[in-house]
Amino acid sequence: LWLDQALGSPIKDPTAMTVTTVDAEGRPWSRAVLLKGFDARGFVYFTNLDSRKARETTGNRQVSLHFPWFLLDRQVSVGGRAEVLDRAAVVSYFQTRPRDSQLAAWASPQSQPIASRETLEAEFAALKQKFADIEVPTPEFWGGYRVVPREFQFWQGGESRLHDRFRYLPNVAGDGWDIARLGP
Repeated sequence: LWLDQALGSPIKDPTAMTVTTVDAEGRPWSRAVLLKGFDARGFVYFTNLDSRKARETTGNRQVSLHFPWFLLDRQVSVGGRAEVLDRAAVVSYFQTRPRDSQLAAWASPQSQPIASRETLEAEFAALKQKFADIEVPTPEFWGGYRVVPREFQFWQGGESRLHDRFRYLPNVAGDGWDIARLGP
């Protein structure tokens, strides 16, 4: 319901979410990605598998997601375990991306140092020419994750900073959620 309301609002990127991973030394790092799907199994996003987020996720599958819908005075946080999507799902999604986004995936060595903006743009132009008359193939280094939720927190702003905040954890039976109101 909240995502539907965010999608119907003037929020520029309502599917933007912060993904936080933790490196081998226990240092967290957050960055924004776009939610590309969700269902009862979890939340899906795609990325370059050579990126920092992918390397850290490989080392520690526990990640968190945060939807900052400040315009609606709402936030949703999700903690869970990231699972690698199968290749068929990755290819299927990649083929739906706008052509320039497909080319950008090829052009950018995500999270790696590059010489300049001009170098990136030259690589993009070269790839545009290389794939001018053919479908852009899905790179082997392109993949995706499904974050299987273990915890949800819903935050709704309130007057005098008396916000509503609820935590959902799986119940012992595994067939529902234990819900607790938390202090804001």
